[in-house]
Amino acid sequence: MISYRTDLHGLTESELAGFFVGWPKPPSPAQHLAVLRGSYRVVIARSGDDVVGFVNMISDGVLTAFVPWLEVRPEFQGQGIGTELMRRIVAEAAHLYSVDLTCDDALRPYYERLGMTALTGMGLRNRSAI
Repeated sequence: MISYRTDLHGLTESELAGFFVGWPKPPSPAQHLAVLRGSYRVVIARSGDDVVGFVNMISDGVLTAFVPWLEVRPEFQGQGIGTELMRRIVAEAAHLYSVDLTCDDALRPYYERLGMTALTGMGLRNRSAI
């Protein structure tokens, strides 16, 4: 049974293992936890005591938001957890004008199924910061 919560109280670095598979240089558990704590909104998915997925949002709280990370541990993918995490985080932003995210081309159909539309964007990546 998967449960979802927005409260990070008691969440520890050790509970955040198994994410960022395939990243060239993944964030450390300390960085991961700091990002979640610093986010405007967060939704965590748990299977029992294990954190199996999360999504976070940064926002001005007035008009705009950005979803930088949606992650589900590989062994829990394909069960609708990511979709439910996105549904919940977007519901948290229903009062905002825009919710944006960037993703690899291969993930565009997934986000389109969630009602998002493709936008043109630009970005910088400083991989040495991780």
